[in-house]
Amino acid sequence: MTVLTKVREILKEVFGLDPRLVSMETEATDISGWDSVGHLSLCGVLEETFKIHFDANDLAEMNSIKSIITIIEAKKDMHAEV
Repeated sequence: MTVLTKVREILKEVFGLDPRLVSMETEATDISGWDSVGHLSLCGVLEETFKIHFDANDLAEMNSIKSIITIIEAKKDMHAEV
């Protein structure tokens, strides 16, 4: 399962969004419920699912599906190197 596929499923879980409507170009403003509280809920589920931890800079940058996937893949690569 790809990172995008997992993120789509998480968006379905957190926001009730149809995964087929999510693309790399989807931004936070495109998703109803992705406000500050929704953002924290989303990030918590992402951390748990991918077994990673986001810092404050990550949280601030995560405003689109593309940025989320870029950050997750970078963190997964860091874990693989350890």
